[in-house]
Amino acid sequence: MPANPSPYEIDIEDIILKRLGRWSWCVPRFLLHRLRDFIHQDFINTYLRQGRQGVDFCTGTMEYLGVSISVEGRENLPHDGRSYIFASNHPLGAIDGVALGSVLGQEYDGEIVYLVNDLLMNLRGLAPLCVPTNKIGRQSRESSRLIAQAFQGKRHAILFPAGLCSRLQDDGKVSDPPWKKSFIHLSRQHRRDVVPIHFIAQNSPRFYRVARWCKRLHLPNLAMALLPDEMYRAQGSHFTLRIGKPIPWQTFDNSQTPLQWAERVKDTVYKL
Repeated sequence: MPANPSPYEIDIEDIILKRLGRWSWCVPRFLLHRLRDFIHQDFINTYLRQGRQGVDFCTGTMEYLGVSISVEGRENLPHDGRSYIFASNHPLGAIDGVALGSVLGQEYDGEIVYLVNDLLMNLRGLAPLCVPTNKIGRQSRESSRLIAQAFQGKRHAILFPAGLCSRLQDDGKVSDPPWKKSFIHLSRQHRRDVVPIHFIAQNSPRFYRVARWCKRLHLPNLAMALLPDEMYRAQGSHFTLRIGKPIPWQTFDNSQTPLQWAERVKDTVYKL
């Protein structure tokens, strides 16, 4: 890190030690230094020093990485003055998020908000678009308040209902784990139609091998640490985004459980 770092830069060592709290002494410093190199902290901070924020941050990230996107079904994007939920699969864990923010943010003049893992709040350029969703204890009530506040506003919500990025499944295909039902509840509660989105992309085979071994050995989600490197490796890539027709919120009636409806929407996404 430079002597006078930009407030937009990240320091993975500081982030980890703060999250561990009183257990931080257990982590060898050499391991943190190796992790800093592995996540390409200097490469990331070179971009973060530009200080771009919001949708401009998302678009700038795509430009910095040299990543391009083809959008199919753009005619399905609603423009009727109402607020929507955009529910997407989560194949990459990083680029797919900023790509959606760029495409939808430009389409709707920046009126978007993400529901995200609270770790992403460390990206100050992205943070203005984010509401953290995985707080615990007393912070959980504050998180719930912020989510309710976001959905009472006019910004369109971008969600990845799986919570985790896609994995190699037992049938040999790469797809999301089961989708969580919370977006169905939010759709009903706030009367927001759901726009299904299929982001067509994959991470490297290495990522899926690590994720599978973590699952088999009942280890923490160590594959998450690979995501910055996956993003780095994806420089110059081209991906396709398919947008489906909005699903009315009234669709999610009591004929099925919210969890069943979530899987129905997931199936719709993968058929796009």
